Order: sequence, then structure tokens, then C-alpha cells
Amino acid sequence: MRTIACSAALLIGCTAVALAQQPAPTPAAQARSAVAALQAPPGSSVAGTVTFTRRGNRIDVSVNVRGLTPGGHGFHIHERGDCSAADFASAGGHFNPTAMPHGNPQQPHHHAGDLPMLTANRNGSARLSTRLTGLRLDQSETGIVGRAVIIHADPDDYTTQPTGNSGGRIACGVINAR
Repeated sequence: MRTIACSAALLIGCTAVALAQQPAPTPAAQARSAVAALQAPPGSSVAGTVTFTRRGNRIDVSVNVRGLTPGGHGFHIHERGDCSAADFASAGGHFNPTAMPHGNPQQPHHHAGDLPMLTANRNGSARLSTRLTGLRLDQSETGIVGRAVIIHADPDDYTTQPTGNSGGRIACGVINAR
């Protein structure tokens, strides 16, 4: 900030000029990557990680999870990074900063937190690689750091509002910048 000489009579006007000359704040820097370590409720063996890597204006997502029942499982980013409730309800609803309807992430209109279906093989393992656009690796309005990822018990029908009829929450992980 520049120092400006002022007389007592002009002090208020000088302060306004000095403030106006300060540079505008820059947006918070995005992390290069983030990770969510999945936890399961007591008695469950679900475990794994979800890794987020920023590449320019997109975020690449890599999922590696085991202990699921074979078949499809809804998979979403949720509002709050809180996995403290036994049923993971503390994570809130789907992350939806643009107030869109729930839907298929391959279609234009869907929650920002709607992710592709996880499909577990007969051994209960699932891997997924996908790409997100329009989101940030920070804690801004469209940022996902500090939010949670949730795996649901059932497949996502991508139609039922607001959750896709995905069933109970069987794993939760808080997204932390690395």
C-alpha cells in the first residue's frame, strides 16, 4: 500500500483514496491434489481412497475401494466434510452450489456432486477414473476441499429427486488437500 500525506481536515478523504489504491484480493489458490480416505460404519469392511488431481481447469478423480457388495453403488460429493454420524447423515445432502436437479453426471443438468456409478466386481472391489469440470480444489463456493464423498448401498437411478434413490450411506470420506 502506498503512503499518502494528508492534512487533518482531509483525513477521511485520504483514507478512502488509500483504500481504493489497494489491489483487489486474489482468489484462494487451489490445491494440486486432495484425497478422501473412506471410512465405514462399525461392522462393515468397506475401505478405500478417492484421489482428486487438478489438471488445468479440470479435476481428475481416481477411486479404489473394496468391501462393497457386488453391483452398482451411488457415489456423490456431499455438502459437509463431516463423517461423525453413524449413518453419515452429518455429511448433509449432495453438493449442489448451482441449485440443479439430481441427474446423470454425463448429462448437462445435474448436481455438482453427482458422480458416475461405482460398480463393484464379484469380489466387492471397484475402481473408477473420471473427470470433473466446473469445480475447484479449494474451499470456495464451488470448491470440494472440506466436503465429503459418500458411497451408497444401492445404484443411483439418476432420476429420483434429490438423491437418485441410492439407499443408505455405507462409506464416507472427508476431502483434504495434500
